[in-house]
Amino acid sequence: MSDRSRIYINGAWVDSGAPGRIDVFNPATGDRIAVVAEGTCADVDTAVAAARAAFADWSERSGAERAGYLEKALSLVVSRMDDLAELICRDLGMPLELAKSIQVGLPAANLATFAELARAYSFDGFEVGNSLVVREPIGVVGAITPWNYPLHQIVLKVGAALAAGCTVVLKPSEVTPLIAYALADVFDETGLPPGVLNLVSGYGPVVGEAIAAHRDVDMVSFTGSTRAGKRVAVVAAETVKKVTLELGGKSAAIILEDAPLEEAVADTVHKCMLNSGQTCSALSRMLVPHTKIDEASAIAARVARQFTLGDPMLPVVRLGPLVSDAQRQRVERYIEQGVAEGAALVVDGRDDGHRVGHFVGATVFTNVSEDMTIAREEIFGPVLSIMGYHDEDDAVRIANDSEFGLAGSVWSASAERALRVARRMHAGQVQINDGQFNPSAPFGGFKQSGVGREGGTLGLEEFLEVKAIQR
Repeated sequence: MSDRSRIYINGAWVDSGAPGRIDVFNPATGDRIAVVAEGTCADVDTAVAAARAAFADWSERSGAERAGYLEKALSLVVSRMDDLAELICRDLGMPLELAKSIQVGLPAANLATFAELARAYSFDGFEVGNSLVVREPIGVVGAITPWNYPLHQIVLKVGAALAAGCTVVLKPSEVTPLIAYALADVFDETGLPPGVLNLVSGYGPVVGEAIAAHRDVDMVSFTGSTRAGKRVAVVAAETVKKVTLELGGKSAAIILEDAPLEEAVADTVHKCMLNSGQTCSALSRMLVPHTKIDEASAIAARVARQFTLGDPMLPVVRLGPLVSDAQRQRVERYIEQGVAEGAALVVDGRDDGHRVGHFVGATVFTNVSEDMTIAREEIFGPVLSIMGYHDEDDAVRIANDSEFGLAGSVWSASAERALRVARRMHAGQVQINDGQFNPSAPFGGFKQSGVGREGGTLGLEEFLEVKAIQR
């Protein structure tokens, strides 16, 4: 068991101001694998003071110089990819090979993007009339990150903020905090100036709220549940600081009647089950014509049963455990509610055969109606709801009938038709057919899925203020 009971402030690992500790568990075995510090409001004060003191120097450095530190961090991450993937596998439960390509590979790609942007972005802006319009770093950023993509979400915030010239106080999820410690080690090895990046582990109602409320924090970037995001926005409003929120989703895949059904259904199942369904943009609602619902359900059931459940360290495993016992119980309650409300359960992931670990297998419901709980609420588990529609307009209506608007997909034999439908969907990103995820494209949602965007140029610009200088 590793001891990570210190916090990282002003370029050094230091003791928290209180003796509290948080246990970290392997979700596949239930074993305790680490302890981390239970940070306090006083720790946040110290971290914010360090970030504030470091801001003037860091913000005045050239983009090229800031890029250099990001490039050094990228090199270290790539050199340690196997170890970092194993760390995430043990902490989160995603199968090892997927953890390597997604949980570490995507953050590495984003580090490269932010380094390139730091070098190439025109911070001096443009002229309009007698005004010079420039962009400047917003200041001290509080970054509060989730447990489901722990390194990816940290890099989207920390990488962009550092590239922009901001300093950061990071609070990783207490559920999967170990990769945040590893990344702090990486940046420490790059020689990053003290105070530019600070890490305070702890619980959201204490450390997260202290960051959101702090008068010397200029911006909060939060990823997590919609409920918690609303709380962050309320707390941050007291000091009128900028807030970006990447929150929940209940994303729909519209499979039009002319689509290649086998391919479309299989793709949707895969994108629902990724990371055991613990993905905010998971395609958890599959919309198919009423005339094809039986055929689509049979395909989905066959594909879902191919998701081998088990020890995420084994190469044959495609679905690991849920992150915690609380998460397992939550998902099982939703499955029970789906059955109670009359949905047809064609694959039951509760019958997984595992007596150790927090496992729920791939689960498929069909004949799900719009008013059912499993069609409306984010389950955050490997549960797919198949729903029927009458025509294209009806499909779009059902897809948009949600308080969320994070992601979606459209399958059609006609690229032109698919694009037309994609434009009608109220979501921040929509996949057409087998279109691949683009880490450089802006990521974020409509409605209660959040405010702001992450990734690429627009993700960088979230951390910049706009100034007009009249001459």
